[in-house]
Amino acid sequence: MKQPGEDQQLSKTATGFDDTTPLAREISDLTRRRQRIAADQLPKPEKTRVITISNQKGGVGKTTTAVNLAAALARQGARVLVIDLDPQGNASTALGVEHRAETPSVYDVIVNDLEMATVVQNSPEFGSLFCVPATIHLAGAEIELVSLVAREQRLNRALELHLKTMDDPYDYVFIDCPPSLGLLTINAFVAAREVLIPIQCEYYALEGLSQLLKNIELIEKHLNPELAVSTILLTMYDSRTNLANHVAQDVREHFPKQVLNTLIPRSVRVSEAPSYGQSVISYDLNSAGSLSYLEAAAEIARRGAPQTGVVL
Repeated sequence: MKQPGEDQQLSKTATGFDDTTPLAREISDLTRRRQRIAADQLPKPEKTRVITISNQKGGVGKTTTAVNLAAALARQGARVLVIDLDPQGNASTALGVEHRAETPSVYDVIVNDLEMATVVQNSPEFGSLFCVPATIHLAGAEIELVSLVAREQRLNRALELHLKTMDDPYDYVFIDCPPSLGLLTINAFVAAREVLIPIQCEYYALEGLSQLLKNIELIEKHLNPELAVSTILLTMYDSRTNLANHVAQDVREHFPKQVLNTLIPRSVRVSEAPSYGQSVISYDLNSAGSLSYLEAAAEIARRGAPQTGVVL
């Protein structure tokens, strides 16, 4: 004789959606995360936090991180500016702003002394999300900067002037760097107060990181005493592989205070979003990648700005 509820349990089992299936657990987990994020009220910083996103190793998710953290914070009501300092202009593409060759851009700001306010564009994603685009002209800026006065300070001066003239300053400024340690990246370090380093959860992830930290320390010592490594974000994480778990464990052991609890998973949606001129936050809010960036943004907001001085 069947017990009460047995038909319902058999139906769940037959369709493969009982509580023990991986798919059911994943759906349940995503639902809980969505609900928690929806109820979140993030604190706003007392003054503008300027964060440079840098790693000289290519393909670790610098631009993806800059765009999606900015979009996540803007969605939560913060005023956010993204400065695209990468000649490839991928952040400009992902935020849906104009960056053809003739468009006034960050190149005009740092080389031709144009006021930053004249090149800022509003991203169509959110009313409180803005971008200083990069154009192809930025590719030659490294050479042109060499002969200019105060070549390491040019972005910093332009940004400071822009913030001082604003009635309602940004809560966050994210600077997306090229995958190198040239004058553009040095300008980004001098303009920032914090450095966020994305690290890919794959082999060679830590290669070059010690050199990057030494360079940041030199800039902190000689050019920007307020600079600090505040955040390390683990990206392209695949929990199914032992390698990803080992890399994550190693990074957490070396940098326990800087590494965010949130891991950014490998995600098709995150990869697809830029081709539509969108962040993953707008492209698919309910995807695992989108939820992870929203959670990472919440962590950054709650941690607040670090103490002055590079943290190693």
